[in-house]
Amino acid sequence: MTHFPKEFLLGASTAAHQVEGNNTNSDCWAMEHMEHTSYVEPSLDAVDHYNRYEEDIKLMAEAGLNAYRFSLEWARIEPEEGVFSKEAVEHYRSVIRCCRKYGVEPVVTLHHFSSPIWLISKGGWEAETTIDDFARYTRYVIEKLGDEINYICTINEANMGLQITAIAERYKRQMMAQMAKAQETAGKDDADGTVQVGINLQKMMEEQKEAAEENKKVFGVEKVANFTSVRSVESDILVMKAHQAAKEVIRELAPQIQVGLTLSLHDMQVVQAGGEPFAEEEWENEFTHYLPYIQNDDFLGVQNYTRSLFGPEGGMPSPEGAELTQMNYEVYPEALEHVIRKVAENFKGTLLVTENGIATDDDSRRVAFIEKALEGVQNCIQDGIPVKGYFHWSLLDNFEWQKGYSMTFGLIAVDRSTQTRIPKKSLTYLGSFR
Repeated sequence: MTHFPKEFLLGASTAAHQVEGNNTNSDCWAMEHMEHTSYVEPSLDAVDHYNRYEEDIKLMAEAGLNAYRFSLEWARIEPEEGVFSKEAVEHYRSVIRCCRKYGVEPVVTLHHFSSPIWLISKGGWEAETTIDDFARYTRYVIEKLGDEINYICTINEANMGLQITAIAERYKRQMMAQMAKAQETAGKDDADGTVQVGINLQKMMEEQKEAAEENKKVFGVEKVANFTSVRSVESDILVMKAHQAAKEVIRELAPQIQVGLTLSLHDMQVVQAGGEPFAEEEWENEFTHYLPYIQNDDFLGVQNYTRSLFGPEGGMPSPEGAELTQMNYEVYPEALEHVIRKVAENFKGTLLVTENGIATDDDSRRVAFIEKALEGVQNCIQDGIPVKGYFHWSLLDNFEWQKGYSMTFGLIAVDRSTQTRIPKKSLTYLGSFR
């Protein structure tokens, strides 16, 4: 085993809505409780990280980890438009200081998928006003907490909407072909397994009409443009503008903070001749077209879980007999090294691996995944690529969005009946690389 340098950030990640519990002012909470919901279950208390954060941070530190990436919940800090909660921001100050107490570097994400209900009622992530709203929220956070933070990810997986849009279009085509042939097609459920987030596309598509009526009751709009909705090209650029507006605020108020965003990236592999243009187009959509908006960032957060395969007809399924995760995509830890190298061809700033992991109930597979993934990171560092950190997804088994609590990504298991923490061997294994 090769150890990382002392200054390397080795840790784990979480997202507020997935771990804190009772995030009642967020769009995700509202959607979980709708009659025609795409969520298999509501988040409720989640894993009560809002109250148990010190226990969780201490477990990280005791395992040898020195960094923690977590998100602030916009819906807690600004529960009503223009109305900020001092209690919420002070809570996050306590989390940051708790990290410092245990020798853990806090890496703060300002937005990780969930948004305030009021933002969605204004048009959400399709509305130009969201740019100024996000900048205002960022200003408040930095004015209150900026002197306590060294790293900020403005927006988590800024490209997720376009990925979901592409998958939704593929799913529609599959359904149309199914109807035309009047027979079952392979891949009815496969579409969900190509996106690196827990969504239930089939249910979303089937209940669109009923959901639209309920959206009007809950949000005041028929079409809910939350962060993980099907996204227009204009909205894709709007997200980039929101990132740039937040970055401008951060550099104005706290120029010492290193700032970037994170992207969900697949390892694009051409496995049959003729797949090259499809792989190139997919990489352009996932990464390259964002370069003008991120080239001046201090770092880029790389988030990778698997690979995508291409042949002469476009995307291809996982190889016959390939090991799959609970999320229905291929177990392929080698993807991380490939993605880092590909990103580094064009992005010349610091790279942080802000998410990488595996949904499995077999922790020995997680240990093996970590071993292979970190070997790839170390190969990149040896070749001079400036990778300065690795954050495993996730610290805790948690609420995987529309998939609920069935997906186990965590280094720590949680008995939700008592909220008891049960550290897995993978936690100390990850820490042993320091």
